[in-house]
Amino acid sequence: SFAYFTIKDRLPQILTRVIDTLHRHKNEFFEEHGEKGIEAEKRAISFLSKLRNELQTDKPVTPLEDELPDAALWNQYLDYQRNLSNGNGEPSWFQSPWLYVECYMYRRIHAALAQNPPIDNFDVFKEGKAQNFFESQEAVIALCTYFQELLKNIKDLDEKQLQEELFNLLQVSLWGNKCDLSFSAGEDSSQKSSPLQSLENMIPYILVNDMEKLWSLLVNAKKRNTEKSNVRVDIILDNAGFELVSDLVLADFLLSSKLADEVHFHGKSIPWYVSDTTKHDFNWTIKQLQSANHMWMSRCGINWEGNLKKGVWVYRDHMFWTLPHDFSSMAEVAPDLYADLQQSNLLLFKGDLNYRKLTGDRKWEYTVPFHQALNKFHPAPLCSLRTLKSDTQVGLKPGQGEQIQASEPEWMVSGKYGVVQFDAAL
Repeated sequence: SFAYFTIKDRLPQILTRVIDTLHRHKNEFFEEHGEKGIEAEKRAISFLSKLRNELQTDKPVTPLEDELPDAALWNQYLDYQRNLSNGNGEPSWFQSPWLYVECYMYRRIHAALAQNPPIDNFDVFKEGKAQNFFESQEAVIALCTYFQELLKNIKDLDEKQLQEELFNLLQVSLWGNKCDLSFSAGEDSSQKSSPLQSLENMIPYILVNDMEKLWSLLVNAKKRNTEKSNVRVDIILDNAGFELVSDLVLADFLLSSKLADEVHFHGKSIPWYVSDTTKHDFNWTIKQLQSANHMWMSRCGINWEGNLKKGVWVYRDHMFWTLPHDFSSMAEVAPDLYADLQQSNLLLFKGDLNYRKLTGDRKWEYTVPFHQALNKFHPAPLCSLRTLKSDTQVGLKPGQGEQIQASEPEWMVSGKYGVVQFDAAL
C-alpha cells in the first residue's frame, strides 16, 4: 500500500532531513545560546536518531514522556490502539494505522525540540516553508496581480461574473494544495507558473465538483443575512507557501464580494507534516507580502494585515488539529473546538491530511457517500478542497474510480486529481 511506502521510505527520509537541518544550524545555536545551544542540539539529534531507528526496525510505539499539554491525550490514544489489537501484540510502526503513526512521528519530532531548551522553539521545517514561498514568487505575483485587478471593478460584477470569479479562486486554492513538502519528503514542490492560465484544462481532473453547491450556500446565507447575523466562513489550513497565499486570496475575495463578513483561519499549534501552516508562518507570509517590492503583492499584504486588525479575519490554532484522532471524535475530545465550528456558515477543509481525518482514513469503496464517511462529523456545512495524495476517496460515481484505475494505477497518490466535495450539515 501507499501507507507502507510512506512509513518505509518517506518518513525516514523526513527524519534524516530534520537531523541534517539541526546539524546545519549548530553554529547559530552556539552564537545565540553558547554551549547550552550545542548541548541541546546534540540531545535533540540523539533523540531523533533513536526515533528513526525505532521506526525502521518496527519497534513498538512508546508512550510520550514529555510534559506537554497534549501528552496525556496521546498516551490515552495509544491505550486505545492497544485495545484494538485484541492482544495481538503491541502497536508498532508497521502494525498500526498509517494516520496514527505518521502523526505520532511529527509529535515526537516536536518533543525532540520542546524537551531541549534553549532550542525548544526552533521550527525544523521553517527553511523549507520559506524556500517554497520564495520559489513560488512568480505564481504569487501573478495571483496577487490578478486579484488586485479584479478588486478594481468587483462592485460592478453581476451575479454570474461573481460566481465565475469564486470558482476560479476555489480552483487556485484547490490546485495550490499540490505544493506539499511532506508529500515530496522535502523535495522542491513550489508553484512555478501562473496558476490561473491552466484552470480550464484542469477541470476534467476534478473528480467531484460541488462548487455550485458552495455558491448557492453562500448566496442564500447572504440573502438571509440580517444586520445581527454575520456570514462566517472558516478555512482549516493546510500548507504554508504558495497554497497559503491562494487561501488568503480566496478569503479576501469572500469579504470583498460580500459573500462573507468574517473569515476564521485554523492553523497548527506546532510544526506539522513538514509544510503545514503555523501562526508564525501565517504572520510571516503576510509580512513578506507587505514588504515585497511589487506593488500588488505589498497591497495584498497591507490589506490582509488590516483585515486582522479589524477582526474580520481571525487566526486560531487548537491542539486538536495535531492529535491523531479523526474528526468524528472532535465533539468528544475537543468540545470547545466543535462548538466554535458550529458557529460557522461554511467550513473549508484544505488538503489531503484533513480529508483523511474527515473520512477516518479508511479503505472505503469509492462510491460510499461523503456524508456517510464523515461518520457523524457535521458541525456545519463543510467542503473539502483536496488534491489526492493518499488512497482514500469516497463519493465517486459508480465505475468512475475503476475507470481511472485501469489507465492510471497511481491516480490516488499522484496529486494529479482533486475534489471539491461538499456536505450540507444535518
